[in-house]
Amino acid sequence: MAGTKLISTQEFTADSKRIVVTQVKAGAKSILVPGDLVKVTGISKGKGFAGVVKRWGFKGGPKTHGQSDRQRSPGSIGQATTPGRVYKGKRMAGRLGGDKVTISGLTVMAVDEKTHLLLIKGLVPGAKGSDLVLRKVGQAPKFIPLMGVGEREIKETVEEKEERLRIEQESEQKLKQEEKEAKSAAS
Repeated sequence: MAGTKLISTQEFTADSKRIVVTQVKAGAKSILVPGDLVKVTGISKGKGFAGVVKRWGFKGGPKTHGQSDRQRSPGSIGQATTPGRVYKGKRMAGRLGGDKVTISGLTVMAVDEKTHLLLIKGLVPGAKGSDLVLRKVGQAPKFIPLMGVGEREIKETVEEKEERLRIEQESEQKLKQEEKEAKSAAS
């Protein structure tokens, strides 16, 4: 199924955990339902020509002892006379990004049938407005749905609420008593 990446944002699950979700506009009527596991394929953001520190995470050279212009250089790239060349696949500076990337194991958190919007848990490859390919691969084993709009975070019975309020009042009274004792001890 084809789609377009819109934005990444955050939502809350029914158990009050904050998660990152990506909005994806589905190209056609969605066959996905909340709780489905999907593989998302897209073209990663292109970052142009990048050095070894940005592209491969090299540490770089020393910043002192006369190394005024070598902080982000790759250092030695090969051996001496034997083999007398640089091996293929050597990590060096070059084009970064713009590759086809597949992220698997992402969960569909919500589906809006009217606007064809999907909320996918996690980040998907590509820039805003880039094209994506989504493939259903199964069901999430422990799916917790998103919290509804206006829904309370903590669902508690009347007895649990009374107990919580009683404990809060007791702790406030205890703090006030300790403050009085600290003031009387100081004077």
